[in-house]
Amino acid sequence: MNCYICTICTAQSADFVREARAALPHLTISSVECMSGCTRAQTVAFRAQGKVAYLFGEITAADFPALETFSRLYEASDNGTFTDARVLGDLRTKAIARIPA
Repeated sequence: MNCYICTICTAQSADFVREARAALPHLTISSVECMSGCTRAQTVAFRAQGKVAYLFGEITAADFPALETFSRLYEASDNGTFTDARVLGDLRTKAIARIPA
């Protein structure tokens, strides 16, 4: 599983990447220059081989616990989908895209 965080969404994006790496040490977080989610900055994406990919926007440090939960559920899933989106908490309202595998 890969986690990507945009580095140009906001002036504080580089700091956000550092904070995310510290708060989510089990994830390998890569910074990318743009994921075209600018209108809903700060953007974070998850993708894994053979699974649906997710792009979330308007992510803050307050969402780190939800990202932790999501990453563990996503990793444990067969194809990256969930029968009930409520397990995603507030992240379900922050989803920008769900991209087929």
